[in-house]
Amino acid sequence: MTVKVKDMTAEELQKLIKETVNDVVEDLLEDILGLSSEDYIKSIVEARKDYKEGKITKLEDLP
Repeated sequence: MTVKVKDMTAEELQKLIKETVNDVVEDLLEDILGLSSEDYIKSIVEARKDYKEGKITKLEDLP
């Protein structure tokens, strides 16, 4: 079943927009904090290197 905007009350639409904006702002703040951390950047570089070298185990392969 698909809900259309015309089927929502003004309050439901307002709540949906507010939650969506809050989620996006939280994600942006998390990205900003993460990218301003030198340790975080180093861990990304190391993870990419491990991936390229095949040192990563797929979730499907875990017991």
